[in-house]
Amino acid sequence: MNIQSSLPDDLVRGLQAAQADWKANNKPARLWAKDASLWTNDDEGKWLGWLDIVEREQADLATLTALSQDVKAAGFEHALLLGMGGSSLCPEVLSLTYGKQAGYPSLHIVDSTDPAQVLAAEKAVDLTKTVCIVASKSGSTLEPNILKDYFFEQMKKAVGADKAGSHFIAITDPGSKMEQVAKADGFRHTYYGDPAIGGRFSALSKFGLVPAAVAGLDLERFLASAASGVAAAKTPDVETNAAATLGLILGTAHNSGRNKITFFTSPEIFDLGAWLEQLIAESTGKLGKGITPVDRETIGAPSVYGDDRVFAYIRLKGGDNAALDAGVAALEKAGQPVVRFEIEDVYGLPAQFFTWEFAVAVAGSVMGINTFNQPDVEAAKVATRALTDAYAKTGKLEEHTPLVETDGIKVFADAKYAATLGKQADVAGYIKAHLAQIKAHDYFATLAYIQNNAAHESEIQSFRMKVRDRKKVATCLGFGPRFLHSTGQDYKGGPNTGVFLQITADHAVDVAIPGAKYTFGVVIDAQAAGDLTVLEERGRRALRVHLGKDVAAGLKKLDGLVSSALA
Repeated sequence: MNIQSSLPDDLVRGLQAAQADWKANNKPARLWAKDASLWTNDDEGKWLGWLDIVEREQADLATLTALSQDVKAAGFEHALLLGMGGSSLCPEVLSLTYGKQAGYPSLHIVDSTDPAQVLAAEKAVDLTKTVCIVASKSGSTLEPNILKDYFFEQMKKAVGADKAGSHFIAITDPGSKMEQVAKADGFRHTYYGDPAIGGRFSALSKFGLVPAAVAGLDLERFLASAASGVAAAKTPDVETNAAATLGLILGTAHNSGRNKITFFTSPEIFDLGAWLEQLIAESTGKLGKGITPVDRETIGAPSVYGDDRVFAYIRLKGGDNAALDAGVAALEKAGQPVVRFEIEDVYGLPAQFFTWEFAVAVAGSVMGINTFNQPDVEAAKVATRALTDAYAKTGKLEEHTPLVETDGIKVFADAKYAATLGKQADVAGYIKAHLAQIKAHDYFATLAYIQNNAAHESEIQSFRMKVRDRKKVATCLGFGPRFLHSTGQDYKGGPNTGVFLQITADHAVDVAIPGAKYTFGVVIDAQAAGDLTVLEERGRRALRVHLGKDVAAGLKKLDGLVSSALA
């Protein structure tokens, strides 16, 4: 495992000082010894099970192989992974990187409460030939629970109540509510996570490996790659330890004001950034500190970037790399800090998983934070729960008065931020006033509570890049509610440098949730409202734009409004 870096002089000096500190104080060995004093001396020692999980999973390879064989013999053609955050992002990377393996089911990820997206996932498969994997560490997370309820009911209709359970697999921690549900409903299998591993560090545990086994990946090769990452991270010399060096660069850069990291990946491994987003944002974004991850920004000329970023280029050997190679070389020539990894093939990803986990643990130590907690994620959950509970009693969600409505688009903000923006005549005026709040070293984040599909992403990417190029700031895009379990921690707990554009819409269709008094549409609306409430409570600059039922048309209008505001 080798890391290449091109760093400006001030960051080189900072890295050398950090390396000297880690060497003099024996910190690499202390990390492997699970010494909580490397961070805040709180409960960090209880969350380091990921350090030795690869060795334990290699010893349990027969269990995973048996699952793979069972799924193949059963003739399943599709697998639906029902989960959120750390339970779904690694499986998504596997699905989009490795593709369908001959004789095994294709792996689909369902990590949304948007009713159109839930229906699209159902329509993409034949439930009679589908196995559903319900992934939830705690077993109490809202989204996987209601997704399980919905798909279990649909499965009963498709194959009969007596056979539905044989189409379900659970991944959860021992003793969880989901374990009880799996037993009661006669699930085909239940696999257990390690309670000493947080969700974002669980890629190389059963939460990543069970979906890999179901999808028919070469598990022995997969784990051997991970083991090579572990071995490299045990290199005692911190200067030749790629994972430790990466972490020291990230932590040192953060402390000197470069508190954003932008990922560039070969197109064949593009989704790795989605997993890295959660790992970095949820681990570092707290107590007013944070490394804000920037994923899926197309590479630009050096002139569109400020001086607050580190760039990471993860290159697949033999991939379609010409444009990225040239763009990254230009950034290096311009003096921007760049770190590079090259992997031989897609089975190099498991080693990258561990390398980045270790690096983020190191970075958190340098930043002086507890890398393993997520104190602000719960705030949005609490706000959402209050809204759904109220709906169950009253049959409606709290309504808000828009600041203005123009051509079917409404805008909302709390009184304090509305005063900052000033009274505007129309939606265009509020969009312009909102974007005018962006200043150097800020970032612009679009939080889209709509169906996550290629068409919607393309429209948002269009105006996202315009903001970056015009304002020369980092830009982010998250689809709700999945980003709440990922970058949401940094947006609420990190530095107050974000300018947020939340997008909501009317639902052209809605989907009932078995046994609940609310629908998927009500849930995602409550999640959006809860998220916005917490952002506003934290004094964030947040504007909500509400589209009509024709989301595609609404996004096109929004693109035009942003373009005009930036002109």
